[in-house]
Amino acid sequence: MTTKLTSFFGQITDPRRDLSKLHSLNDILLIGILAVISGADTWNAMEDYGVAKEEFLRKFLELPNGIPSHDTFNRVFSSIDSEEFEQVFVQWVSSIAKLSKGEIIAIDGKTLRGAKEHGKKSPVHMVSAWASQNNMVLGQVKTEEKSNEITAIPKLLETLELEGCVITIDAMGTQKEIAEKIVDNKADYVLAVKANQPGLLENIQDEFRFAKQIETDIDESFGHGRIEKRICSVITDFQFIEPNNKWKKLKSIVKIESIREFKNSEKETEKSIRYYISSVENEASWFQQAIRSHWGIENRLHWILDVAFSEDNSRKRIKNATQNYSIVLKIALNLLKNEKSFKAGIKRKRLKAAWDDDYMRKVLNL
Repeated sequence: MTTKLTSFFGQITDPRRDLSKLHSLNDILLIGILAVISGADTWNAMEDYGVAKEEFLRKFLELPNGIPSHDTFNRVFSSIDSEEFEQVFVQWVSSIAKLSKGEIIAIDGKTLRGAKEHGKKSPVHMVSAWASQNNMVLGQVKTEEKSNEITAIPKLLETLELEGCVITIDAMGTQKEIAEKIVDNKADYVLAVKANQPGLLENIQDEFRFAKQIETDIDESFGHGRIEKRICSVITDFQFIEPNNKWKKLKSIVKIESIREFKNSEKETEKSIRYYISSVENEASWFQQAIRSHWGIENRLHWILDVAFSEDNSRKRIKNATQNYSIVLKIALNLLKNEKSFKAGIKRKRLKAAWDDDYMRKVLNL
């Protein structure tokens, strides 16, 4: 029996020689993913999970030579071509995620600090795309050493079908070429503007200083001992940004003023102002929600990967292990989030999947 996920595994090239194949690639990959869902975070733990659950696993896996050893898990996950694995991941997600018109797709990077290789100047950095309404990771790309998100984001955009969606990116990705690529892919953008685009930032500040028509929306929230007020202002009729500004399809500029007051605390009131450009022409309330949705990638992806999966503590560094293990974590996360019958956080879902074979079947859609 195969899951919708394993039906894609056949596209991955097996890196092993035929003489050394005691276990099928499909079995190794699926046991590794099930083990991670159940709480494993090392190659040894993957083997331990397989041994403990062998009777259950034999109901839908071949296992002609029993459970793979931890060395086998290590060798295989370190040797699989990462780009192939990422392509399979994207195809699988595309088959289960139904992107709606106007869905916010947040793109942001995360540094895997524990995976810094010996002799390398910087740790591994992954750029991921997060679908806010589907609550799923759509894909990831590793930044090249001595490079940054500016080169990784276009590669990620090339792998995804994002027609009709709205792409949100922090200031690092606010580049004319990236905006153009998004529009050429029949999507829209909301891009943060900071000091890395000094001329554009100055023009936007002048627009808000002298504009006669500004639409605003005010949103207030209360919780965690603080009151937060966000004022979203939007201008669509530009005076200082030239029509031939080379930002493709630029239609709106946005300012978010955030004021935080702390109750029963000596903390001083915090104030901040953030600016954005967008190819969308819409009401200020829409931009208020779209910009807030962007931070879902921090709270519902990066934070969970660190807290629930301990990704930042992972020491998997050999060959392609870091990149491939990161894909495994995202597969596990998507499977757990896609299972809706058990209303609980990711940690509890992982425990239930480890203890309850029937629930694991639901997670895998068997």
